[in-house]
Amino acid sequence: MNSRDKGAKGERELARCLTGYGYRCRRGQQYCGSNGDADVVGLPGIHIECKRVERLKLYDAIAQAVQDKRQGELPAVFHRKNNSEWLVTMRLDDWINIYREWEAGASGRMDKDT
Repeated sequence: MNSRDKGAKGERELARCLTGYGYRCRRGQQYCGSNGDADVVGLPGIHIECKRVERLKLYDAIAQAVQDKRQGELPAVFHRKNNSEWLVTMRLDDWINIYREWEAGASGRMDKDT
């Protein structure tokens, strides 16, 4: 299997996984094939760079996600190697923004409980 086929297989696998969480995801280049699209689409506000490799050049992958993202999207690399689970890597500032949004929502839910 060549690297392009393995990449497409990884994208389909990730899309199925995210669909299992309730998101309608699909390969980004499945329909349009243009460069700069996310590898997997269906998580609003997240630009997904999908890597299904044994040896990942993580900083290169993040740089690609940052370069290819659209305005208002957070770049993220979803990656896994054989016999391992999917991981997500983001820049710290982007992750902190997501965490603060979650924290604000969690705080609001806790206030309602008291």
